[in-house]
Order: sequence, then structure tokens, then C-alpha cells
Amino acid sequence: MQIYSGSEARRKLGSVLDEADSIGKVFIRRRDGRTYALVPQGTPTSPLDIPSISANISTQEIVSLVRQERGSSRGLKSLG
Repeated sequence: MQIYSGSEARRKLGSVLDEADSIGKVFIRRRDGRTYALVPQGTPTSPLDIPSISANISTQEIVSLVRQERGSSRGLKSLG
């Protein structure tokens, strides 16, 4: 756990930010004794960002499967 004084943190701001980025959290203590944590925020990501998969299937096979499923679900709709 690294603790910097307020004036030291101002002088070394770039390296303090780099250290917070590498270890996750740096503390800054003011003269009156109050301590603050400096934590990197991280990059915002979309909930729709999902990892890709590698599949050995062609576009034509995917289209065929989708059409097959659509055809079977249409049959279920006509029963109601």
C-alpha cells in the first residue's frame, strides 16, 4: 500500500497515476490526516460486448439452420 502526501502527489502526478494503474489503488494523505484512495476507473464496456467463438460452419449452413428453425416455429404458430 503506497501512501503519498498531497504535495508529493501533486509533484509526481503522472507517476502516481501510473502506479495506481499498475497496483490498483494509491492513497493520498492530507495534512489534516484525511486519506483518499485513488483508484483507476477502467474502460467502460457495453453489456452487448461478447467474446467471439470460432466455429467450423459455413454461412450457407447457418442460413439453412435458421430457415429450418423458422419453418418449424411457423408450424407451431398455426396450431393456435
